[in-house]
Amino acid sequence: MAQTLFDKLWTAHQLSSDQNAADLILVDRLFLHERTGGFALQGLRAKGRNIRHPRSVFCIVDHIVDTQEGRPQGARAPGGLAFITTLRREAELAGVNLIDADDPAQGITHVISPELGLVQPGVSVACTDSHTCTQGAFGALAIGIGSSEAEHVLATQCLRLKKPPQMRIHLSGRWPEAVTAKDFMLALIAQYGVDGGQGFAIEFCGDAVDALDMEQRMTLCNMAVEFGAFTALIAPDDKTITWLKGTQFAPSQACWSRASQSWKTLYSDAAAHFDRGIEFDVSTLSPMVSWGTTPAEAIAIDGRIPRDARPVAQAYMDLDVNAQLLGLKIDGAFIGSCTNGRLGDLRRAAAILKGRKVAASVRAICVPGSTAVRRAAEAEGIDQIFKAAGFSWGEAGCGLCFFAGGLTFPEGSRVISSTNRNFEGRQGPAVRTHLASPEMVALAAIHGCISDPREET
Repeated sequence: MAQTLFDKLWTAHQLSSDQNAADLILVDRLFLHERTGGFALQGLRAKGRNIRHPRSVFCIVDHIVDTQEGRPQGARAPGGLAFITTLRREAELAGVNLIDADDPAQGITHVISPELGLVQPGVSVACTDSHTCTQGAFGALAIGIGSSEAEHVLATQCLRLKKPPQMRIHLSGRWPEAVTAKDFMLALIAQYGVDGGQGFAIEFCGDAVDALDMEQRMTLCNMAVEFGAFTALIAPDDKTITWLKGTQFAPSQACWSRASQSWKTLYSDAAAHFDRGIEFDVSTLSPMVSWGTTPAEAIAIDGRIPRDARPVAQAYMDLDVNAQLLGLKIDGAFIGSCTNGRLGDLRRAAAILKGRKVAASVRAICVPGSTAVRRAAEAEGIDQIFKAAGFSWGEAGCGLCFFAGGLTFPEGSRVISSTNRNFEGRQGPAVRTHLASPEMVALAAIHGCISDPREET
């Protein structure tokens, strides 16, 4: 029987099956962060249970760690150091891997896992974070879980899951100048809604997906959760294999040829069945920016706020129906997160910032997605471009993607952000967030208002 890529991954990790209930799925890697991971480990220890496979567990300090240069506060949230201290203590007691704030490999889980080669085609990964689907860009089974499920994985290395329906999103056409994977995802969610992919395992495919580099593919899969997806994935190809070769956890040289050949078998068969399909021509896309308080409330840069705009979102964002976002004054700009905090994102933003200055009225912040990204950017002089333009240059972490207390934008600020969520208060009390690509964030910071990046090409 013809199988989808997701079918192949599911079957390979299926330990038991019951058509009337959930399946038992093997988890190859478990990632925990300081916001919840220490307590999951603590809870398991309090119950007197052992971790089934400690070497498969990776604790990462990324969510609430201070991202200001030098990490002067230790943690962003008031009392946040207790979370970090708890994770450190419990990781040591449990004998699991810890990537601490001062580790050269530190960074956002979904950024460093690919950097280290922890995620690989055919592997199953789980993390107590909804954006775990990012890692499906490598042809992996990537699952976001809750804290109680994390305890279950720690004890058994398994998850009880009901197999979801599957969706195929086929992208064709040539990517226009100044249009990115982020713009596509905002356009997709705007067209179909935040529940358009509700509960589906989504496979992105097509010539337009093949044309993307690995970083942009990760952006596609990252924002699938904003579309309501259970997970997302992309079949591995030569770009995937090239990315992983030489990473710390990649197969050894002796096993590399066999592993890479095996990865090339991970694709959907031509006759495989999907429960739903979407066809999208990316050549029709324009740069996108959100206007409301969900990613679905987004429009093309030269568009207007729809007449049927939700009144509550319109009121929170202080915008009128039929108004344009182009030229709208901003107070803050943020570049970072697991969506758009990778080296390629920073390079593209730096190309816009070079030799220019952030508007005096704008507070601009950049937080690289990992310490490795930060080092690489500094080696290329990207940090100097950001600093010379007027951006602050932070330490790796989740940064200002979400409000954890402590450092934020002033109350009521209007911020353009390369992050993934824009609900009320996401970046701070009464902060109004406009989601966009890193290029659009950089350009808006320079002009002091939302601007069209196509005018720069």
